[in-house]
Amino acid sequence: MKKTIRAACLILTLFLAGLPYFNSPASGEGPETTLNSALEAYSSDSGQELHALALGPGLVNLSPSDEFSTYQWGLKNDGEFRLVELKSKFQSIDNIYDGRKSNTGSAKPGPGDYESTVIGAATGIDINIQPAWKLYDQAGNKRSVIAAIIDTGIDINHQELKNSIWTNPGEIDGDGIDNNGDGYIDDIHGWNFYAGNNQVFTGSEDTHGTHAAGTISAVRGAYGIAGITDNNYVKIMPLKALGGNKGAGTPEMVIQAIRYAEAHGASICNLSMGTAAYNEELAQTIKNSGMLFVVSCGNGGISGLGYDTDIYPVYPASLPYDNVISVANLLFDGSLSKDSNYGANSVDIAAPGSYILSTVPGDAYGFMSGTSMAAPMVTGVAAMLYSYRTDISLSDVKSILLNSSRKLDTLTGKTVSGGLLDAYGALAWQ
Repeated sequence: MKKTIRAACLILTLFLAGLPYFNSPASGEGPETTLNSALEAYSSDSGQELHALALGPGLVNLSPSDEFSTYQWGLKNDGEFRLVELKSKFQSIDNIYDGRKSNTGSAKPGPGDYESTVIGAATGIDINIQPAWKLYDQAGNKRSVIAAIIDTGIDINHQELKNSIWTNPGEIDGDGIDNNGDGYIDDIHGWNFYAGNNQVFTGSEDTHGTHAAGTISAVRGAYGIAGITDNNYVKIMPLKALGGNKGAGTPEMVIQAIRYAEAHGASICNLSMGTAAYNEELAQTIKNSGMLFVVSCGNGGISGLGYDTDIYPVYPASLPYDNVISVANLLFDGSLSKDSNYGANSVDIAAPGSYILSTVPGDAYGFMSGTSMAAPMVTGVAAMLYSYRTDISLSDVKSILLNSSRKLDTLTGKTVSGGLLDAYGALAWQ
């Protein structure tokens, strides 16, 4: 049977959706995948009839020029967080609330249309991005960085992302010729290793990758949300290696994407995917790469509970290499999400990953949850740090991120660093 790979969180239309693919570990047994040796998009299933819309970070707008930045609690948390129960179940991404009118001219449902419940949140449980932006914006000398997202595809024409997308300088658009001799024809903005063509966006199946891209690089100060990085200096390389309605692919597709990314100048690579099955070629490809890999550590088993990856490894997050950062999902109250995996030796750091608002196809926005959403937080800060600190090497980025993380009692014994990602702490680290 051909091994398959899957992406890290599925669709979300103002509510959480998806399907956890690991069975819970039984006593003395490791987790099994629902598809043999699947590398999959981690997701979190709410299991409820009524779904929730996350509101936060509180009363102070994170980025006033971005209409929906008030909902980006992971970047800022003022200690107020609400859940709004929706009275109807939206069926398509077209119905995601994005502040626009529907085709019929009626207003789409917004937060003010429903009763909200304030739930536990802790001030300062966020990635401390605002002072980091200030430092970064004041810096006179910054390095250009390419961050590859190997995932489902990315909507490269989304209003938030179109100026953040990497362009292959050696290729001429649409001439049907492999201009730079790299083996790929018209790979203007990356490649689709899932289908073997240059279509890096194929539609709604590419929601997962589009969401990751928005967290990293949505334009700040316009439209709806703010991404972590400055798209003048950090570009996203879209590499589609996962597809279909389950976000599946093969290890070979991911390996090819990794090799392409490095050959075309990427230095940081986001992998929001995982499997319980070890693949030697994939492991060696990552080990021998000069890139830094940021990987989601997994969303537990079929029971809905995270487990210890020191005992039951998840790959590639559990690969014990200096160029791999494994990321857990932190809630707005400072605790790990109950479905986030953990590991004192195998999971490096935690970042916000639940009810994360980001881009989805069609100039729209949606909330998604899972370690898949936490990993791009770390990727964004890693790219920002590497761009800002021109005096450091790529190999320094991991140690700075872990050492500068904000230590939390709730993470003691759960991660290597025992800390929450801190963007300002990383940029200011000496």
